[in-house]
Amino acid sequence: MNIFFVISLKQKKMKRIAVFTSGGDSPGMNACIRAVVRTAIYNNIQVFGIKRGYDGLIKGDLEELHSHSVANILQRGGTILKSARSDEFRTADGRKKAYDTINKFEIDGLIGIGGDGTFTGANIFNQEYNVPFIGIPGTIDNDLFGTDLTIGYDTALNTVIDAVDKIRDTASSHNRLFFIEVMGKDAGFIALRSGIATGAEAILVPETKTYIDNLIAKLEAGRRKSKTSGIVIVSEGDDAGGAFEIAKKVKEKFDYYDTRVSVLGHLQRGGKPSARDRVLAAELGNSAVENLVNNETNKMVGIVNNKIVLTPFDHAIKHHKELNKNLLKLVDILSI
Repeated sequence: MNIFFVISLKQKKMKRIAVFTSGGDSPGMNACIRAVVRTAIYNNIQVFGIKRGYDGLIKGDLEELHSHSVANILQRGGTILKSARSDEFRTADGRKKAYDTINKFEIDGLIGIGGDGTFTGANIFNQEYNVPFIGIPGTIDNDLFGTDLTIGYDTALNTVIDAVDKIRDTASSHNRLFFIEVMGKDAGFIALRSGIATGAEAILVPETKTYIDNLIAKLEAGRRKSKTSGIVIVSEGDDAGGAFEIAKKVKEKFDYYDTRVSVLGHLQRGGKPSARDRVLAAELGNSAVENLVNNETNKMVGIVNNKIVLTPFDHAIKHHKELNKNLLKLVDILSI
């Protein structure tokens, strides 16, 4: 009986799956939805789109998607399925309603595109109801363990670089020091790489403590070398209080430059996905469906060293992805 049961599980066929996007939107989500839908259809699987993430699953807001449903969305930012954070899904009653929806639509497996919060909910849901679930990392922060890149990160970087390049034109013209705040409440990946790419004088990230006196000393050294302007990239989660507070503290002790602050905010989430994000989204979307077909569950698909890998949700959520220490050192070298 046990042997028969194991064989039956392995041979279980996916007939209907559903895909949703959750949490903050990121460029490339639409490209990923497209890949999921068309890979499912290629495998003779009926596929549904869930509107507004877990909230839509609770309320039964699903619609069947066809190949033409995802035509001409590859190049669009945002997500055609909409995205939301669901407080109700955090409750046992909310998750029971979501499970009732799955039974009503006879869904055999779920694919969620999102970040840490999305996978935390998926992990709990899978443990409670054993619904096959595969996650796809879609977040501009690139802070998920188990993948070198997340969908949207590359596009967000290019958006920041374009904005900072334009701001530097103004900084150079007016002898100004700009403190530019970028997204990254808990992780400094955007700040670090965009700062190096734009030649920032300093980069402040949540992973390292910010010492205002050290920052002023670096800026003073630049002044002595006749630097007429400066750019400091600040991750929003920096421990010194954000770009406005840091600029204020620097201005109090060092007034050589005319100081300005620019917060890029949600500008970083929008826009057409880059070629790199489109290809990444296609690969991960395709892999998510194929892994559901092979009865993999409660895992995130990612890419490590250019190879598709699977990481259990609890590892992707709990493990901390570290900044590249060599890049942190490079900042000091190149900013002299």
